[in-house]
Amino acid sequence: MQPEPEMSEQPAVQIPVMVVAELQDSLMVVMHDLHRLDGLLTHTMENLMERFDTANKELADPALAGAASLDVVRSTLRSAVTELQFQDMASQLIVHTKKVLQGCAFKLASETMGHEVDEEAAPFGDIASDRPNPVTQSEMDAGSIELF
Repeated sequence: MQPEPEMSEQPAVQIPVMVVAELQDSLMVVMHDLHRLDGLLTHTMENLMERFDTANKELADPALAGAASLDVVRSTLRSAVTELQFQDMASQLIVHTKKVLQGCAFKLASETMGHEVDEEAAPFGDIASDRPNPVTQSEMDAGSIELF
């Protein structure tokens, strides 16, 4: 008579190791893409700030003093700079998402291979954030910045 299989408290699904490996590879590709996106956002932000600084210096030209539309243009530039704070929020979200994906990849490896995952792989608990969303800001208005 064969012993009855032990019933675990949680249901389990058998997934072939190759499927898990492909899923892990896909998670790593997404993490790489998020890293590239963060770099693109940072580069764009730096370029925009440089252009806004140039425009602001041009507006300080004494020849423009007294121009009726000068205050409107300066106000518009200030508003645009405030709105550029989306890059900081987007970067925070990207870092958070990368951590979640990395945690999922490590969890998959740990569950599939047992706890024989290489020593460089951090345990899932160390990667997964306690906060589901690091950025609670949903819109930006001057004077109402809440990034953390």
